[in-house]
Amino acid sequence: MSANCDATTKTLPCFFGRRTLRYTLGVVLAIALAYSIDWTLAYIMPVFVAKFFVDRPAPSRGTFDELFLAMVVTVLIALVVSHGVTQYPLILLLLIGLLMFWAYYLFQDPRWNFFAMILMIAVLLVPYMGIIHPAAALLLGKGLMVSGIGAVVIFWLMHQILPEPIIEPDGSSAQRRDVSLSEPLRVGNALKALAISFPVIVYFYYFQASGALLTLAFIGILSLQLTSPGSIKLSIFLLLTNMVGGILAVIAYELLVVAPWFPFLLAMMTLFAWLFAQKLYLEPHKAPVYAGIFSAMLVVFGSVISGGGKEIDVSFYTRIGQIFLASIYLVLVAWLVDRHASVSGSR
Repeated sequence: MSANCDATTKTLPCFFGRRTLRYTLGVVLAIALAYSIDWTLAYIMPVFVAKFFVDRPAPSRGTFDELFLAMVVTVLIALVVSHGVTQYPLILLLLIGLLMFWAYYLFQDPRWNFFAMILMIAVLLVPYMGIIHPAAALLLGKGLMVSGIGAVVIFWLMHQILPEPIIEPDGSSAQRRDVSLSEPLRVGNALKALAISFPVIVYFYYFQASGALLTLAFIGILSLQLTSPGSIKLSIFLLLTNMVGGILAVIAYELLVVAPWFPFLLAMMTLFAWLFAQKLYLEPHKAPVYAGIFSAMLVVFGSVISGGGKEIDVSFYTRIGQIFLASIYLVLVAWLVDRHASVSGSR
């Protein structure tokens, strides 16, 4: 029904049906490839795909430019790490902090948010892996690039099969993305996000906790939301997305334990993707909340599924615990920072 919708049709069922179908098919295709082939950081690809469909109306030259630059930066980070910078912890942490600030700054410009996300994941995960095994840093960087390329290809392919209608409804997200922040505000938001997230990053780098790669990836993706204008509502948003996303990941995992069959996994994730697509496009004012919940679920569930192994139960709940503690930290500090800013502003 949705696939046969005329691009000039203005009916809401047709318009949203096309987007819902495209989102669902794209995310499920990414999940099928990531979970079956299972390269390094494969579980990141469905997260990228889901973000593309929410943030961008259609593929553009800028999308491919971001991907190319992200590949270049990822390779450079992997090369620097593999050539011994991990032997100098203070210099390494300083470089990580500077690149995190750059990612936070760029993320506030919608034209660069995909590049900023890949940069954030690369700068947190590749050096961490380089500390454990320098040669593995290149492998991790390669896996991240494969996930980014795969996400862009799937995003482009789905738009070829189900192209975006020419007519946009009034007040669409595409119109809202034209609003840009001033330079001082972007710098201030980036510094705030860095001040909140960097201490927990230093903690994981110092203690090198088991399963920290997942937690670092989760923190990297989640902390980008800290660049939003200061508001106590931000803490509520972070807490909601983490809790609900984690609960859904647990539900999906327990269902898969009962029926450990790949076609069942795809059917289950298709249902989740379709339900979230309905919410995203029919309730656009709540889209950031639904997108955050689904991203949290995909990161947690996908990382464990792609890991496998006999200790999957232990690793799953250990990682859930780490993410929960890291989330509590981010939420608490974000709330304290926003509260202090609102109190200072009222004086």
